[in-house]
Amino acid sequence: MKVLSVNLGRPQPVPYTDQAQGVTGIDKKPADGPVRVTAPGPKGTGASGLAGDAVCDLRHHGGDEQAVYAFAREDLDDWERELGRSLANGCFGENLTTRGLDVSGALIGERWRVGAELVLEVTSGRIPCRTFQGHLGERSWVRRFTRKAATGAYLRVIEPGEIRSGDPVEIVHRPDHGVTAAMEFRAATTERELLPQLLAAGEALHSEALARARKYVAQQRG
Repeated sequence: MKVLSVNLGRPQPVPYTDQAQGVTGIDKKPADGPVRVTAPGPKGTGASGLAGDAVCDLRHHGGDEQAVYAFAREDLDDWERELGRSLANGCFGENLTTRGLDVSGALIGERWRVGAELVLEVTSGRIPCRTFQGHLGERSWVRRFTRKAATGAYLRVIEPGEIRSGDPVEIVHRPDHGVTAAMEFRAATTERELLPQLLAAGEALHSEALARARKYVAQQRG
């Protein structure tokens, strides 16, 4: 299990975002050298956890619970076959492109050591948006991505550190529940009946997902 590339974005003007300045950092490219990763601060003010990476729309992206986004190269390869086009590392907006790691199947609260110092914790899956669809230029992309549910994973920073392409990834903690990033994604999108099961992940779950699950359970009881 390793990081194939550490990917950073720069603000670029595009016609397919509703961000106030019309810019996005979704088109990420592999970094040449080491990258420092730290907790960026709360959502709405904190941006990316990776130094030098642009997060332009702080309403929906960035912050401590979405400090890092990881996506498996194996899933990119699967999309390449389905779409009939090449997909470079970072083109899904992921900060970490991994090899040998079931990212969408990672458990909420699962912890990864990346390189010698950095420790990350899985918080949720990634919800596709209009900017993602416009960036890829694929029709019905949001629907297609949602249907496949190979969502990748958002992670928070537990221990900051410096990483680079080629660093090993070690799973240092796996919770004893069965709530995965993909399951959280499906509960948020197409299978709301799964929401009560998310509560087993507790406070490790992204706070917005946890609040959504608690609200659903309360409504069902009421």
